Amino acid sequence: MKFFIDTANLADIKKAYQVGVLSGVTTNPSLVAKEGVKFEDRIEQILKEVPEVESVSAEVTPDAVTAEQMIAQAEELIKINNYDKNITIKLPMTLAGLEACRYLTKKGVKTNVTLIFTVNQALLAARAGATYVSPFLGRLDDISEDGVQLVTKIAEMFRTHNIESQIIAASVRHPDHVTRVAMAGAHIATIPFSVIEQIAKHPLTEQGLEKFAADWKKAVQ
Repeated sequence: MKFFIDTANLADIKKAYQVGVLSGVTTNPSLVAKEGVKFEDRIEQILKEVPEVESVSAEVTPDAVTAEQMIAQAEELIKINNYDKNITIKLPMTLAGLEACRYLTKKGVKTNVTLIFTVNQALLAARAGATYVSPFLGRLDDISEDGVQLVTKIAEMFRTHNIESQIIAASVRHPDHVTRVAMAGAHIATIPFSVIEQIAKHPLTEQGLEKFAADWKKAVQ
């Protein structure tokens, strides 16, 4: 399973990229709004900071509700940084979003269909040609449903029908989510930098390092 970072914060993106585990970046209008910057400018900045990742998702804005409006926005977004091939257009899971997905896919543009909460929605997005489908775990957990179970079902269905779309486990809240979606068959987990920090740590690792340091100090004295 690969790791994407789910943020529009450049400092966090740089830190994750420097660690060497980052394969992509996902953003959305809410994340960019928190940064107080122009959406297109921040996408361009991200592309320059992470030139070797496979995907930087640039989402159409909520006021684009028809396929035509989404396609028009997408065509502007893919011009950023001279048609950088890393740009993925993020589209909502609506009929209009699916129409836009099919159009863009035929044009060779990578797409990410987001806000998926059912297996059938994931199937529709895949059949529309989505490069990535993004089921949201945490938001399902918030309403007492099992978000990881959704990933499990989607992964099983994709294997059964040899579907090539990649599953991005989104709305990941904590390290256990990461473990469970990896075992469930997600291709990617998109996570905040705080979760990357959490999964890198363990008390026994820290205790071990402290003991090594103490033993080394004694050995060289």
